[in-house]
Amino acid sequence: MNRTTVSLIAGVAALAAVTGFASMSEPGAPGGDTAKAAAQLPVERTSLLCPAPSTSDLAETAYTSFTPVTKGAGTSGEAELVAAGQESADDTSSGSDADEDGKEDGKKDGKKEKPVLSPKEPGKPVTGTSSGAQSPALVGTAGGRFAPGWAVQQTTEVEAGDGRGLLGTACSAPDTDFWFPGASTAKERTDYAHLTNPDDSAAVADIELYGKDGTLKSTVGEGIKIPAHSSETVLLSTLIDKPQTNLTVRVTVRSGRVAAAVQALDDRLGGDWLAPSTAPAGSLVLPGIPKDATSVRLVAFAPGEADADLKVRLASPTGTITPAGHETLHVKAGMTAAVDLGDVTRGEAGSLLLTPTGKPTPVVAALQVVRGKGDKQETAFIPATSAVGARATAVGNSSKGSTLSLVAPDRAAKVKVTASAGSDGGTAATKTYTIKGGSTQNVELPVPGGLKGTYALTVERLSGGPVHAARMLEAAEGGVPMFTVQTLPDDRGTVKVPDAEQDLSVLQK
Repeated sequence: MNRTTVSLIAGVAALAAVTGFASMSEPGAPGGDTAKAAAQLPVERTSLLCPAPSTSDLAETAYTSFTPVTKGAGTSGEAELVAAGQESADDTSSGSDADEDGKEDGKKDGKKEKPVLSPKEPGKPVTGTSSGAQSPALVGTAGGRFAPGWAVQQTTEVEAGDGRGLLGTACSAPDTDFWFPGASTAKERTDYAHLTNPDDSAAVADIELYGKDGTLKSTVGEGIKIPAHSSETVLLSTLIDKPQTNLTVRVTVRSGRVAAAVQALDDRLGGDWLAPSTAPAGSLVLPGIPKDATSVRLVAFAPGEADADLKVRLASPTGTITPAGHETLHVKAGMTAAVDLGDVTRGEAGSLLLTPTGKPTPVVAALQVVRGKGDKQETAFIPATSAVGARATAVGNSSKGSTLSLVAPDRAAKVKVTASAGSDGGTAATKTYTIKGGSTQNVELPVPGGLKGTYALTVERLSGGPVHAARMLEAAEGGVPMFTVQTLPDDRGTVKVPDAEQDLSVLQK
């Protein structure tokens, strides 16, 4: 080996020591040890974004932040939510400060805004409020012990006017691709796409609309720019010429990343947030249909080049049943299909299961659910969602008006549900449930002892098959059964980290 080669190896070895250069032998590779299994470790940073809650002067919005206690998460870190547009790369801004309750105090001192929410410790919720039509979108970051499983709920009550009702959404992580079956530009609907950018550079996104006959051509939805740390709102009816009752909206991001949500407001049926459907899949679960639902509409879309034929089943408390007259659904490729299922739950807890009748074809889907009758009706949406996985969390629960729905679509499952301490006091409580395969249960919730304020529910699958979950919040106002439903996918609080070590022998090959 000549001097040049020795010097090169020495230099690279030094670089490896500084940067943590590592390699891992392939399992069963000649002369190598079998690689160790990846460790499941807590995430160290989480971003969440909340859309601007309402355009109504009557809106009253409550925010709740919660991080479950996670083993191995360390002892340091912090989390905060600040107004979008009030944050920049150099942490300076101009605008009005917000107090601890999220209310603006009118100061404009050119300094970084005080956070709307700033949790003090994992395991205990913290709350804030805002009022009126000027409440902004929020950009949130959590690091260290606050990052694993961080959840924020935004719940808005509007007493009157278009979209009156209870509008709730789980603030979401940024991404680059979103599907929203269930949107509409019908004359009675006013639907907005909210796009929020958490990063230091501008993002560019496209909005595509698909109706019952396929793609709805529009150039207005192309190349929408979302400035750094800001939010843009797009009225969907401005993107196309003719009203469409049932739409699928796709948001794709050309550069950067955004969080996306659709706010659906009906001049007669109230309104709510429509969260994205889970990624296109051959089988889907839509959990947590209220037992007193008076109307349920299923909207589905097949994004590929093949039609989808789906078997439609309802998972009830006693097992799966097939809705009479709606045994199957045919979804043409690139087109939105919709079917009205009526009062499909008939007074019992229920979840909708969609499975292929033959060869699986990926689809996305959502439910529009109505409670009440006459002029006392209210709407919510339930998108198809992924399984709970290791853990999922729903925040913003109170002593009354919270319902947790659990469905085991295949095999029976054992589930642990923990109610956290209250935001203003109380002690955590836990219950364990067994969910029969093919059934849905609205479980009796554990309630924190001495509860004051709101609390979080953490759902963990202990054994058995996959479990899907949804939480309903409800509040009666003037005889209107106001409600909102949030699905509970895995909180992605941990990530697999391969076991790696330095192996400088690769430099001699």
